[in-house]
Amino acid sequence: MGFVDGLLSGMLRQGLDPATLVHAASIDLADPARRVTAERYADLYNRVTLALDDEGFGLFERKLAPGFFEFLCRAMLGAPTLGEALARAARFLRLTLPDLRLDIERDGQHARLLLSETRVLAERMDDSGRVFAFEWLLRLLHGLACWFAGRGLALDSVAFPYPRPPHADDYTLVYTADSRFHAPRLEATLQANLLDLPLRRDEAALERFLDGAPGRITLLYRRDREMVARVRDSLRAALPEALSVRAAAARLHLSTRTLERRLEEEGSSFRAIKDALRRDLAIARLTKTAQPVGELAADLGYADPSAFYRAFVGWTGVSPEQYRNRLASARQTVAVP
Repeated sequence: MGFVDGLLSGMLRQGLDPATLVHAASIDLADPARRVTAERYADLYNRVTLALDDEGFGLFERKLAPGFFEFLCRAMLGAPTLGEALARAARFLRLTLPDLRLDIERDGQHARLLLSETRVLAERMDDSGRVFAFEWLLRLLHGLACWFAGRGLALDSVAFPYPRPPHADDYTLVYTADSRFHAPRLEATLQANLLDLPLRRDEAALERFLDGAPGRITLLYRRDREMVARVRDSLRAALPEALSVRAAAARLHLSTRTLERRLEEEGSSFRAIKDALRRDLAIARLTKTAQPVGELAADLGYADPSAFYRAFVGWTGVSPEQYRNRLASARQTVAVP
């Protein structure tokens, strides 16, 4: 939901009420669990850009006219390599989005995608619109790179130019487990040889891809992270048994090393997926049920309830009881006429 909040921040800056669009996309902003599906997020993405007549969500000094996404794709189409396609994207962005500058650097075995502000997007470094501007453009560029190359491309690390946001745990699944903050600019590192990959999409493929764009770009992550989804599904199906990486690999008919390598290629890890699943299930059950905390810990595969307490405090900053009590207080406040 942190991404939803950022997506709507431009509308709110303009004094516009996004409630109708949010409702049409079947998203409940009042849901304390704060989770939405990728399909609903993509739907909201398209509704916001249509309502604002701006594919930049109202975040930048000038609008990104409808067609921005399509012509960014067309600028990249036909390049001999992924590196040249990204160079073309950088030139296109300088014409259409002067607030942010994309540079590509290559140094030995590593390459870096650099995003820098050329105009201050917000006074506060942690402004939700500013945070989302960087999140969105990196997701856009990375998603297009994966699509044009016809494979998932792992980001080795990303340094973000703002403080760690509340939804930063999800960066492990969206970007990479090695996400850092308080950087002077956004710096995403990947293996340099990936820039030499040929593009595997032609005009016909692009025409099909543009059906449902630009929101459709948000769905690429699920397809390009197939192993992440399979591991998460296996872990959930096994509960309350807490699978080890070896047991999970066996269920997927893979060696442990192959599973770890595939997850690494998708920018994740077994531990990160396991923690994210437990966090999501814990928050959902504390929100929607009265299940005792000790029983919940056991259901999530924790042999020692104290280990669950420590993990939950790490996720949310409060204990499970405090989280549930705050939620009850908030509901009572809302119920007061």
